[in-house]
Amino acid sequence: MAEKKQPVKITETVLRDAHQSLIATRMTTEQMLPIIDKMDQVGYHAVECWGGATFDASLRFLKEDPWDRLRKLKAGFKKTKLQMLFRGQNILGYRPYADDVVEYFVQKSIANGIDIIRIFDCLNDLRNLQTAVTATNKEKGHAQVALSYTLGDAYTLEYWTDMAKKIEEMGANSICIKDMAGLLTPYKAEELVKSLKSATSLPIELHTHYTSGVASMTYLKAVEAGCDIIDTAMSPLALGTSQPATEVMAEAFKGTAMDPGFDQMLLKEIADYFRPIREEALKSGLMNPKVLGVDIQTLLYQVPGGMLSNMVSQLKEQNAEDKYMEVLEEIPRVRKDLGEPPLVTPSSQIVGTQAVFNVLMGERYKVATKETKDVLLGKYGQTVKPFNPEIVDKVLGEDKKNAITCRYADLLEPELHKIEEEMKQWKQQDEDVLSYALFPQVATEFFKYREAQQTKVDATVADTKNGAYPV
Repeated sequence: MAEKKQPVKITETVLRDAHQSLIATRMTTEQMLPIIDKMDQVGYHAVECWGGATFDASLRFLKEDPWDRLRKLKAGFKKTKLQMLFRGQNILGYRPYADDVVEYFVQKSIANGIDIIRIFDCLNDLRNLQTAVTATNKEKGHAQVALSYTLGDAYTLEYWTDMAKKIEEMGANSICIKDMAGLLTPYKAEELVKSLKSATSLPIELHTHYTSGVASMTYLKAVEAGCDIIDTAMSPLALGTSQPATEVMAEAFKGTAMDPGFDQMLLKEIADYFRPIREEALKSGLMNPKVLGVDIQTLLYQVPGGMLSNMVSQLKEQNAEDKYMEVLEEIPRVRKDLGEPPLVTPSSQIVGTQAVFNVLMGERYKVATKETKDVLLGKYGQTVKPFNPEIVDKVLGEDKKNAITCRYADLLEPELHKIEEEMKQWKQQDEDVLSYALFPQVATEFFKYREAQQTKVDATVADTKNGAYPV
């Protein structure tokens, strides 16, 4: 008997992944706050508004405290759950952290307003997710485990259903199929969702990008197959390397049992608010019109949008833009050498950078990056396929004897106390310790900036009191 269809739930990404994908994560808190009240009335399942690259970008480029942003968003969203993206043992940084840092970060994220934590690992190594899942459950948050979707011999339906069962066993509350490169096509999505639904009782969410041009159709087939939640972005910051448009997907299901019941007039008001932000980003060059197109090469080379732009800028710096196609063709070969990992932060950057070196040097692995060595040493976790033994010999040599087979974080000493000691001169709130733990230099620069701003404000207040300014 066919399963009874339910209204599809929608997670809005405009405050996180949409601007991360299209305008280099540069939307400020000031730009977000005026529209929150209207967004809160839509009836979203959740609003993804934190985590991913927003933390780094806030400190580094916007000179904003990400924790302050989260508190302000929480104060504004009275009815809608807030969601963040969390890189497993790497948290929001680029290296594995000790368990005490992961646990404290989860605790503070939930205390400051996060309801749902989407946790993923770039290798789909579940050992790198367990600490974050357990910590989220302990803090009474919703732990969603995301499977980084990719293609390759090892990634069969059996692989995905087996992973789904293990995710349920580890205590997750829902599963997300995280299709960061837009590789999932409509009928494959239907097949995958049906298989996952038969393997687990957990709600299934689908996250994809419009990069290859099939994402809206993929959502349609996935929802018809029983997918519970989809991720969309308000139209001014949708499509291209972002998600399908919220208004379009809501309209697609209108009048069916899957209708989310959104008010298109309200959505129009929200879209009207974000449109000038898009126009400004296009005018300033922050949004490259290239990212708005459809790139079917995504399906051929499995390169996520962010990785493509990163690669282009690396080649530009070396005056080697003519090597673009060569590098694109080298990426799948490097990926195979490194055990066929999904390409998502940070594995996408590692594979992409190594491919650039291989092409520019004229000899494969003549120069191997530190990160490539770390992958081959097992520091990032276990890959689905074994590494290419010839490459292991060439890159590691005698060092291959030191390869790690356990969970890397098991070798890390607790580090929170040491980090706190190191940055205590800057600490104004508990959360500052975590900002510093993830990005020591960037956070220190921010703390200096914050101190200078406070000194300015204090001087102005003193001058006012002394009658220097008319009150």
